[in-house]
Amino acid sequence: MLSMEQTNAGIDIEALKISFYGAGSMAEAIVRGLINQKLTKPEQISMLNRQNADRLNELSEKYGIRTVLNGSTNEQFIQDADIIFLAMKPKDAVSAISSIKHLLSENQLIVSVIAGLSISSIERVLGRSAAIVRTMPNTSSTIGLGVTGISYSGSVTEEQRKLAETMFASIGINAVVEESLQDSIVGVSGSGPAYVYFFMEAMMQAAEKLGLPADQAKELIVQTVLGAAEMVRTTGEEPAELRRKVTSPNGTTQAAIESMAASGLTEAVVRGMLRSAERAGEIGSDIERSTLS
Repeated sequence: MLSMEQTNAGIDIEALKISFYGAGSMAEAIVRGLINQKLTKPEQISMLNRQNADRLNELSEKYGIRTVLNGSTNEQFIQDADIIFLAMKPKDAVSAISSIKHLLSENQLIVSVIAGLSISSIERVLGRSAAIVRTMPNTSSTIGLGVTGISYSGSVTEEQRKLAETMFASIGINAVVEESLQDSIVGVSGSGPAYVYFFMEAMMQAAEKLGLPADQAKELIVQTVLGAAEMVRTTGEEPAELRRKVTSPNGTTQAAIESMAASGLTEAVVRGMLRSAERAGEIGSDIERSTLS
């Protein structure tokens, strides 16, 4: 059972130093959320990566955070941080964590946003147990409407849990789950935005066949999807019930739904989501094997 939590931002994050190893879009989304929600100040945040100085300069100018592509300074950022975000690409994760493990201390909170990387794998690379938060945010986090699956190692304290949930509440909502369900989070919400985009693509193709101009069709479809999602959220009704309310017997909607059902839409969606979760497990297994070699 998922526990959906929008946490209270009562923890004094502003007093803590936060360092991001990795400067991709998800790291940027979290930085933006922390700053926009006034949970901390830009000067409390540092960001580093291995080689892309242009990207670091861009983020420094955009948000006012501390960045530099210099070995000694980067090491100081990591050593001084109260919270370390691991935000590098999965293929680089093991080597990157290995390269900084001597800089990490036991009193730091480690937050991973690396898909497929388990808590046990991180601890194996570190060579010790640690306070680790494993997360799976989705891309809607970049506009503050994300969903983040959160799991904890046994070393994470209650205060650190509140801290993690407060930070991720700045980019959307949290789903606190047992780590064994993280692959399921990938299948449902991690890959979820792409399913919606895929369906919207199909709707746009149909709109074209129906003679609507592309720009007008896009506007209509975006508003339709937005309105439908908001109806579910604001009314609290189940999607199936809302669908029934707009499906008149022998009407246009019923004709469309029957055609889609006959084409196997439901089964295709279910199979796709299960395959996404399965693939997440496969990626995790590959990373797991790399920590054992």
